[in-house]
Amino acid sequence: MSRRSCSDAAGFTLIEVLVALAIVGAVLSSIGAVIATSVKGTRSIDQRLALTGAAETLLAELPARSLLKTGRQSGELAGHRWRIDVAPMNASVTSGDAPQNSRFVPLAVTMRLQAENGPAIQLTTVRLVPRVAE
Repeated sequence: MSRRSCSDAAGFTLIEVLVALAIVGAVLSSIGAVIATSVKGTRSIDQRLALTGAAETLLAELPARSLLKTGRQSGELAGHRWRIDVAPMNASVTSGDAPQNSRFVPLAVTMRLQAENGPAIQLTTVRLVPRVAE
């Protein structure tokens, strides 16, 4: 009789097994959520880096200061749509120097890039171009 009572107490009950499975399931689902968030964040960073690399390439390929003209250009580079707008800048002068006396004219260069199925970035910079003699 003592043997039988020992063997009855040696196993797990069905409720204990179900509780253990529920705990394991909850832990695995939370780990899965963390992994999914990490993958999504990594993908977003990769897209931003690709856009930044394309922007650097486009900025490097802009014409020289003396050849830069106002207007709009657009195209596609490595699967990214881009648009560059070059326009005169209305900069206020704080010193006594009048803008007409300056040798250079500031042009605002605004670049917008958008990934095929993803984010977009916009960069604005200023280029000083030589003033055309009138």
